[in-house]
Amino acid sequence: MKSPKNSVKHLGLCFVVSLLVSLLFFSCKKEALPAQTQLHLGTVCTINLFESGTTDLYSQMFQRLRAIEHVFSVNLAHSALSQVNQAAGIAPVTVPQEVIYVLQEALRIAQRTGGAFDPTIGPLVDLWDIGGDNSQVPSQEAIKKAAALVDWRLVELDVEACTVFLPKEGMALDLGGIAKGFAADQLVLIAQEAGVQRALFDLGGNIYAFGSKEDGTPWRVGVKDPQNPEEAPALAVSVKNSSVVTSGMYERFFELDGIRYHHILNPATGFPVWNEVQSVTIVSQNSMLADALSTSVFILGQKKGLQLLEAEDAEGVVISAENMVYPSSGMTNQLTVVSPLYQLAE
Repeated sequence: MKSPKNSVKHLGLCFVVSLLVSLLFFSCKKEALPAQTQLHLGTVCTINLFESGTTDLYSQMFQRLRAIEHVFSVNLAHSALSQVNQAAGIAPVTVPQEVIYVLQEALRIAQRTGGAFDPTIGPLVDLWDIGGDNSQVPSQEAIKKAAALVDWRLVELDVEACTVFLPKEGMALDLGGIAKGFAADQLVLIAQEAGVQRALFDLGGNIYAFGSKEDGTPWRVGVKDPQNPEEAPALAVSVKNSSVVTSGMYERFFELDGIRYHHILNPATGFPVWNEVQSVTIVSQNSMLADALSTSVFILGQKKGLQLLEAEDAEGVVISAENMVYPSSGMTNQLTVVSPLYQLAE
């Protein structure tokens, strides 16, 4: 039998060992990194992984954004999309599977909207160059010529061979109205696989609120005031595991002779859309769908646009030129009008 003196020594030794193990554990435990920001997809991309924010996980996500940019950017001559455009009227081009996936959805939305959303809008986008170094109001003749090359129905997609062909020389795909949504969905997949509990992804205004806040309540995402985009938000929406995507005439534009020419072009007219809509915000668990619908609803206008949302099982809100707020049927409980400048339509 051990003496009390030996027992005390034994207990003291156990305490010291336990203390050393505890100190070693806490010294090895790494604190989560704060939100990280990089430039990708032609915009500022911010990722906040909160308690899951490790160097490796942030790196993996930004590498995925970089890879997507190198496939979908029409500003990179070597991208898959640029190669398709360069081969217009010449030959089909083999593309990565993800191009087929995104283009199939873009063509589906084009059909659903009667061409209001058109992934072959490239010639008109290049002509106007809104947000670029050579923004201009083109001549009517130039617009007519470019518009003749815009027709989603002409795109030849071979799913099995993974090829895309634009049959007319000068045709050009531009997936800027859907690719950021695809990118946001890809980040969500990475987060799910890594066991992330909550995160916020902001890809140049394309927001994905993953999970919920730490206390389990929904995220509250502000919607910019289209008349004062740098000031307090006009609206706020409460969401969990959802993307919030806004399209507005304040995003990219130039002014000439007192007229603002914004970047959302109507394929039917070749001009920026003027239809009494200031901005459109879409809420959906599918960010790629939300991205495409935000442009589509803006072009279609308030009445037809909200009908489209009902058909696509998505939610959204339109701010009209009269400062009225028109929500879809399922948005009422998620929506708060923040600015006194705007009024909820009855």
